[in-house]
Amino acid sequence: MTALTKQQSCLAFSYSQFAGLERRISSCKCPSFYSGSFSSSALMNRTQLKRSSILRMALSGSEMMDRDESRETFVFRAVRIAAVVALYWFISITMVFLNNHLLDNKDLDAPLFVTFYQCVVTVALCWLMQLLSKMCPRLIDFPSVRFDVKLSREVLPLSIVFIGMITFNNLCLKHLGVAFYTIGRSLSTVFNVLLSYIILKQTTSFRALACCGIILGGFWLGVDQEGITGSLSWTGIFFGVLASACVSLNAIYTKKVMPALDGNIWKLSYYNNINACVLFLPLILVFGELGQLIKFSRLTDISFWGMMTLGGVFGFAIGYVTGLQIKYTSPLTHNVSGTAKACAQTVIAVVYNSSTKTLLWWTSNMMVLGGSSAYTWVKSLEMKKSPNTVPQDSAKEKLLSGDKENQAV
Repeated sequence: MTALTKQQSCLAFSYSQFAGLERRISSCKCPSFYSGSFSSSALMNRTQLKRSSILRMALSGSEMMDRDESRETFVFRAVRIAAVVALYWFISITMVFLNNHLLDNKDLDAPLFVTFYQCVVTVALCWLMQLLSKMCPRLIDFPSVRFDVKLSREVLPLSIVFIGMITFNNLCLKHLGVAFYTIGRSLSTVFNVLLSYIILKQTTSFRALACCGIILGGFWLGVDQEGITGSLSWTGIFFGVLASACVSLNAIYTKKVMPALDGNIWKLSYYNNINACVLFLPLILVFGELGQLIKFSRLTDISFWGMMTLGGVFGFAIGYVTGLQIKYTSPLTHNVSGTAKACAQTVIAVVYNSSTKTLLWWTSNMMVLGGSSAYTWVKSLEMKKSPNTVPQDSAKEKLLSGDKENQAV
């Protein structure tokens, strides 16, 4: 029931009480009313006074109810937002460590197969969610998607970029580890500015470029400090740079493909992962991972496949919780939350591995995370000032498509 409806009900109840009071007064046989001690005007004034006081009581009562309701609503919203953000952090951080565990397997050096299997799980979950949404439409909202060869061909260029993005992400994570992963794959924003100018001919403001300069400075400082400790992998840095470029290309191509998919991010995920499942098969053969699988001693181990499936489930879930976080907060808040999550993730990895890092190493992380947050803030201000402001739905789509990289993150 809305506040206006409650107020109207309260007023109606008070007025009915007042009407009953009037009837009792008029039917009262008290001599003072009939002996002329009170004039008719005095009686009317007294009646008006009673009416106004009752109305004031009714209005004050409804205002108190509104205040109580708004207080309860605020508490509920705050708890819901905190729960959604906590869920996003838990799934994202857990997925990073889980993927690092799967990719760091000394007995199975097959990162392409691990990524391929996660795509298979995502497609299976899309089918399952469609089925559940038909059975329980009130509880689960998921679009009905039927495979269309024409749409699959339209999405194919994006799917190639998508394969590069999740593969290079996983390879970067495999060679750099969780602690340095944030630095190794921090150039996505820089590539976004660069490729937007080259492909879309979009210019960037000086303040946004300054933020990119901070990110670049943090990247080079981090590489220098990691090299001093002797744990730097230039192979991991190479894959991290490629992953960053693919993340930017993925965002640009997603913009072009989304209209063909009715702007639905789950349709995009469905077609991207189906195409990826097909394209990964020849890559697995070319890079000799099939032989690695045949030699793998735990190929029939249920616990191994359980961990692989769990990684795919978390890869699918990150898209859902990302959408929830944007829905109940905002795209800007989502980016800030993601930055804070990356910081917490780095700290957890350093503590878990019992590593010792220098002050400059931590400074490089703060420069990267601070520059990324500042860039997001500057772009949000520019979007508000621009007359052609992008609707929030399209902003969600862009963020969600960018967050599909989290299948590897």
